[in-house]
Amino acid sequence: MKNIIRDELIGSSIEVIDSKNKSNIGLKGKIIDETQKTLVIKAKNTKKRVFKDNITFKIRYKGKELAVRGSLLTGRPKERIKKQP
Repeated sequence: MKNIIRDELIGSSIEVIDSKNKSNIGLKGKIIDETQKTLVIKAKNTKKRVFKDNITFKIRYKGKELAVRGSLLTGRPKERIKKQP
């Protein structure tokens, strides 16, 4: 799990499995952008921005499917990627 926290997420497949905003639950797609507090997910013909703090999601990572609390990924992507284990 520690590796995914420091890895690049853009291009990964994602599914929101829990959210404070219930309309986000079940959202599936690819991560196309990331900011300090949000992920942008492309799902079919639409783009949806979700707050990391508000979601738990499943992501395919190195051949495995993992459930991750979005709050673990809060922070600027370039700083998160540079974090030491």
